[in-house]
Amino acid sequence: MELREKVVVVTGGGNGIGAALCRRFAAEQAAKVVVSDIDMANAEAVAKEIGGLAIQCDVADESSIQALVKQTVDECGRIDVFCSNAGITVKGGIESPNEDWMQMWDVNVMSRLYAARAVVPMMLEQGSGYLVHTASAAGVLTEIGSASYSVTKHADVALAEWLSVCYGRQGINVSCVCPLGVTTDFLDNDDPIHRYLHLHAITADDVAESVVNGMREKQFLILPHPEVAEFFSLKTDDHDRWIRGMQRLRQKLTREMKKRDAA
Repeated sequence: MELREKVVVVTGGGNGIGAALCRRFAAEQAAKVVVSDIDMANAEAVAKEIGGLAIQCDVADESSIQALVKQTVDECGRIDVFCSNAGITVKGGIESPNEDWMQMWDVNVMSRLYAARAVVPMMLEQGSGYLVHTASAAGVLTEIGSASYSVTKHADVALAEWLSVCYGRQGINVSCVCPLGVTTDFLDNDDPIHRYLHLHAITADDVAESVVNGMREKQFLILPHPEVAEFFSLKTDDHDRWIRGMQRLRQKLTREMKKRDAA
């Protein structure tokens, strides 16, 4: 898809990858870029910079996404591309409280479902549309540190696959963006696991460039880090061997964390 003269909505557009996507879509001469964020000040700042439209939205609330879609259609006439980009992360494994798990589920997964419910019927009527999910390499590999992040990002990829299978022959394209480390607030320098991700980290602008190129080719999996494709191939070739390798990596990083805490 070429983005020129398209109406594009980006959730979580006020910072990080979302803001980079908004700037890149504007550079592609989109008809209008809707910068949506729960933080209206951030959304307005990005929208002012690119000549876009700022709309506040809490993606964990289905009615808020419905309102976002309605306002966009009222002001722009249609939606050609909907980027479900907003996401969160929390630390912890199985000991994480249920409230954290449910918040992760609502923001990282249900928000994608709410968006699809709101825009797919319209796109089917238009005969065209594009859904973009910002997932993570954790969705095709795993995330050693946060169990809820890994699980919800896997679910995000699975939903994107389902949408592509069901609507891909009806004019709706779907892409799932799965970066590894990106230099945003998500990376915690005090976490040895995230320090490992810094070794492969790219910028949010790099991710946005990959997204635009991937959309042109209508790629389902957009992998801004080429090495993710290699890791994914190793996983599918010999899943048990891959798990053993990840166990060793986790053990190494856990030891580093204990040494740091003891110092």
